[in-house]
Amino acid sequence: MDGNGRWAKQRRQPRIAGHRAGVENVRAMVRHCVETGIECLTIFAFSSENWRRPPTEVRLLMDLFIRALRGEMRRLHDNGVRLRVIGERTAFSAKLQDAILDAEHLTRDNTRLQLTIAANYGGQWDLTEAARQLAMAVAAGRLQPADITSEMLAQHLCLADLPEPDLFIRSGGERRVSNYLLWQLAYTELYFTDCLWPDFDVPEFTRALESYAGRQRRFGMTGDQVERATSASGLHLGNA
Repeated sequence: MDGNGRWAKQRRQPRIAGHRAGVENVRAMVRHCVETGIECLTIFAFSSENWRRPPTEVRLLMDLFIRALRGEMRRLHDNGVRLRVIGERTAFSAKLQDAILDAEHLTRDNTRLQLTIAANYGGQWDLTEAARQLAMAVAAGRLQPADITSEMLAQHLCLADLPEPDLFIRSGGERRVSNYLLWQLAYTELYFTDCLWPDFDVPEFTRALESYAGRQRRFGMTGDQVERATSASGLHLGNA
C-alpha cells in the first residue's frame, strides 16, 4: 500500500495525514473484498525496513496502528472477518501487542474473509525463521537433513495454512516486491499501478482484477497444455 507520504506531500499535509487516509482506504478495500466474495487479503502495513524512517513518523505509525485495531476489530468481527498479524511482534510495545492479541482472539473463528496484516514483516525474515525451525528439529534428532523438502519448509512459513496468493498489487508506482512474501509470490500474478494508495479506489481495484482475469496462468506448462486442461475441466482460461 505505497504512496501515503507522497499523497500527503502533494496536498501540503504532514506525512501522517497520508497514513491516516491510507487506513481509511484499507477499510474501504476490506469492505469491497467482503462484498465481492474475495476470501483472503494480505496487506503490507509495515516492513522490517520501515524502522529506518524518522523516529517521529514511526511513533505516529505505531499509535495509528493501535487506534485502528481498537477501532475496527468489532466492525471486522460483525462482518465475519478473521484478522491476524504476521511478522516479528517483539519489537512492538506491550500495548500494541495486546491490541493485536485482542483483535485476533475476538475474530479467530470468522471465515468470511481472512485478513492478514504484515507488520514488522520481511520475506527474508520469514524464510530465515522457517529454516531456523527446521535446523532446530535436525539438532534435536527429530529430522534428518536429507528429509527436508520445499513442502516442509513452506509449512513453517507465515500463511502456511492459506493458499498461495493469486494476485499481488502494488500501488504508488514502484515496480518491485520489496521483501514481501518472497516464497509465497513464486507464481503470483503481479500488478503495478502509479495510483497512490489513498486514491486506490474500487474502480482501480476492479482494473487489477480484470488484468488478472485476462492472464493465462501456466505454472511451467505450455499455453497449449493449459488450454487443453481447462477445456477438459470447463474452467475459464483466465482463472486457470
